[in-house]
Amino acid sequence: MTESTRIERPIFGTEAGQVDTPQWVADTVFYQIVPDRFAKSDMLIKPNAIEPWDTDPTTYGYKGGDLLGIVERLDYLVDLGVSGIYLNPIFQSASNHRYHTHDYFKVDPLLGGDEAFEALMAACKGRGMRVVLDGVFNHASRGFFYFNDVLENGAASPWIDWFHMKDDYPVNAYDHHEPPGYEAWWGLHALPKLNTDNPQMREYLMQVGEYWVRKGIDGWRLDVPDEITTPGFWEEFRQRVRAINPEAYIVGEIWEVNTEYLAGQRFDAVMNYVFTEAVLAFTGRDRIVRKLQEDRAYNPWPPIDGVEYARKIDLLLGVYDWNVQKAQMNLLDSHDTARALTLASGNVRTLELAALLLFTFPGAPTVYYGDEIGLDGGLPDNWARKTFPWDDESQWNSALREHFQALIKLRQDLPSLRHGTYQGIAVTPESYAFIRRLEDEVSLVALNTSGYPDRLVVPQEYLLDLQIAAGDLPEVEATEDGMAVSLPARSGGLWVATSV
Repeated sequence: MTESTRIERPIFGTEAGQVDTPQWVADTVFYQIVPDRFAKSDMLIKPNAIEPWDTDPTTYGYKGGDLLGIVERLDYLVDLGVSGIYLNPIFQSASNHRYHTHDYFKVDPLLGGDEAFEALMAACKGRGMRVVLDGVFNHASRGFFYFNDVLENGAASPWIDWFHMKDDYPVNAYDHHEPPGYEAWWGLHALPKLNTDNPQMREYLMQVGEYWVRKGIDGWRLDVPDEITTPGFWEEFRQRVRAINPEAYIVGEIWEVNTEYLAGQRFDAVMNYVFTEAVLAFTGRDRIVRKLQEDRAYNPWPPIDGVEYARKIDLLLGVYDWNVQKAQMNLLDSHDTARALTLASGNVRTLELAALLLFTFPGAPTVYYGDEIGLDGGLPDNWARKTFPWDDESQWNSALREHFQALIKLRQDLPSLRHGTYQGIAVTPESYAFIRRLEDEVSLVALNTSGYPDRLVVPQEYLLDLQIAAGDLPEVEATEDGMAVSLPARSGGLWVATSV
């Protein structure tokens, strides 16, 4: 047990933010869904070659999940406490994950087409739920009409300058022993890069952004936006989307700290993988499976202690405007990573402690579908995209789901967790504590991620009312210096604290 150190750090959020971000985001709990893998409706007739739902995922196979399946499970999400959905791509595509777009203006027929989308939007709006779509605007697919014309007509195609061609015809699009005859994302033949320097191509994508906002979506998650380097592209995208819906949420898939994108002219937020890696490295410690993150763009390994976690969090909170912090899409995992549970060697307590940090941090907590029931999955990517086992609740970790549900409810009930200031107040190598304060309401969170009991002394005297615990119950006692919180190994808690 190490004597706790008081953290002489600034209080974040004391001044109002200056960047214009949607205020509703801080009040939202998102749920990320890969549509092919979440839920399948019997209302939609599917082709015969769909893979059985309860079999292992494959790289190219379809499971047949659809948008009406999501509609039928919305009450489950409401019961969990979810108030927003982030959908991986839904547009017509010849891939189960639909990042290979064929038509940006049509919903994939396997998902139920445009009618199913309208049904989903109506059902979400009726429940007060927000909807964010995935926009893949850096690259399309070989089946994208304009690129298909290039494949058919070569140099005679009127659309040739919508892409980055290599002037070698006929175009090599399928011989993987030779490079593609065009610039492609990561050199993958299936993903021709769009030429956003072309004014017509650029205008096409702007109209895509506008079209779906007019259809009622609440925002865009933008795939690899840093790979679109056309000057002014994202500034124009923001202006045109916001002209239709001034509260539209624009979040970029940026894996590192990047102030350039979050200064108020491009995005409201990024997928906060910097937060992710700090949380998992601290809560998982030496349980993190190193090989599952080595080829990813985040680093939850090597393990870090409480002192290093405090340093990383203070740096992160100090780098962006406060309105941006409150709009960040915070997450523990996604379709692009191993699931947090599997990354942590299947240790459920790691996920419980990580969830405690996720739902008490400034920003919008985002749950990857199935994490709340302990769905596992490593790499390659298809293993992290298993189907949700709706028909076999014996596969559910119900206690874990109740933990997520309770944390979400506390976030809903305590405004300080959504809008309050943030200040780290005590740290040891084993443990870390912080407070969220909004006027007279103070929420205090403390957790010990080590394998040994620890004791933190809260610098002010508080009456602490425990709201939720992860692991064995912490104990609180008055001391001359304040309130001492004794934390069993691998445990944490959230208190409502009243000043004495």
